[in-house]
Amino acid sequence: MNINKNLAISENGFVFDPNTGESFSLNPVGVEILSYLKSNMSKDKIVKTLLKKYDTDEITIEKNYLEFLTMLREYRLIENE
Repeated sequence: MNINKNLAISENGFVFDPNTGESFSLNPVGVEILSYLKSNMSKDKIVKTLLKKYDTDEITIEKNYLEFLTMLREYRLIENE
């Protein structure tokens, strides 16, 4: 998966895409996932990391992760492998 390497991401969830001039707001978990993606962490590793950190089940984490990826693709912030 290719992440737009030019994305500016602040700690408070503000994301700016200099290619389009668009900006987005993410919640803390979204910022965390995006930072994992930028560091080329695998999907399985991301899901396992979030599972250890948050009080929820693997199915919920994986579902939310995949929905987040869909949103990132829709806004052209990532591309498929």
